[in-house]
Amino acid sequence: MTRRSGKLPRPPQLLPVFLLPIITACSLLEPSPRIGPYTAISLNGFSDGINHWRNRYGSDYAKYRPEQIVEIADNVLLYQRDNGGWVENRDPTRILNAEEKAAIAVEKTNATGSFDNRNVYSQIEYLSAVYQQTYEPRFRAAALKGMDYLLSMQHTRCGGWPHTVPGTERYHPFITMADEVTSGVLRTLRKASTGSAPFEYLPYSVKRRAQAALERGDACVLQLQVIQNGRLTGWAGQYDPQTLQPAQGRSFELASIVSQETVEMLRYLMSIPEPSPEVIRAIDSGVDWLERSKITGWRLETFKIDPPIKYDYHTASTDRRMVEDPAAPPLWARFYDLQDNSVVLANRDSIRVSRYADIHHERRTGYGWYGAWPAKLLDTEYPAWRQRVDRTAVAAQ
Repeated sequence: MTRRSGKLPRPPQLLPVFLLPIITACSLLEPSPRIGPYTAISLNGFSDGINHWRNRYGSDYAKYRPEQIVEIADNVLLYQRDNGGWVENRDPTRILNAEEKAAIAVEKTNATGSFDNRNVYSQIEYLSAVYQQTYEPRFRAAALKGMDYLLSMQHTRCGGWPHTVPGTERYHPFITMADEVTSGVLRTLRKASTGSAPFEYLPYSVKRRAQAALERGDACVLQLQVIQNGRLTGWAGQYDPQTLQPAQGRSFELASIVSQETVEMLRYLMSIPEPSPEVIRAIDSGVDWLERSKITGWRLETFKIDPPIKYDYHTASTDRRMVEDPAAPPLWARFYDLQDNSVVLANRDSIRVSRYADIHHERRTGYGWYGAWPAKLLDTEYPAWRQRVDRTAVAAQ
């Protein structure tokens, strides 16, 4: 199994260097803070972290309304570490008491930060959007600090991003595709490099750094697309940053090609306005692999159990099983073997099993081993993208 490199188109060119002093001077002219009412800003970027928090601690607590953007942004600032990063799985909408705020403030010197569960870049985008409404300098400063942290964490050999730094688990330093770590960062950098909303305020120097990181990251994405028996397929969840080989994540996430992460990576690549031939090939090949990997004639059935069973990270009141059904819509396994493309299943002991029923109940109910993640991309998104690319090619002739 090998990987191949490829060049992506450069993001749209920024202003000439000779204008830098003028632009830098203008960027120092801070607008006056603006009083509300403010418009609610999407909290979708925080949804994973919020769900993880509530799964562990419950949801019975006071929360800010979405339109209370200043209060939510102040929580984001409170959670930000002194080095500019954030720890994952917090709910910024929680109304914190004085004791909770004091405890969080003590943690600010902790250097640990994580990109897991769509973290860091979501905070940067939210703070930037709040700044665009409020013009409060503290939100701009925090967003710039977060951006500097994000840029400093890019791997040097292949420009992806790690799960967590400094890591406490074996897989934390790996180049991570899971949970939109690298693709999510690249989406943010693509907007930041061109000053698109909500990054109109970024200094020219930051846009240049974002552009350079974007180019390295895009090249890394192409390089890491897995080749199986001579054919481009999808992407693994994580890669060893030295060997650039697919690597094991958590104990039950064996090294494999991952359908869900491949879908999100393809969506990212399809968002590139002017894709190069290498990008187009990567997308077409990834879609072809998803088509070849679909499972027909089976459905995943969920049924009630009583009493519920409480595990460390969730309480299970159901169980799941695979049922033969010729009329069932296509399913995809989450993990596929790197060599023969067979379905990969495992327990927390890292031992691969052959049947879904052999997975422990805790992992059957606490993890998505099968799903329809590629369905929308294959049915509507990819055909629409393909038509756009074909029309552009015809127009260029």
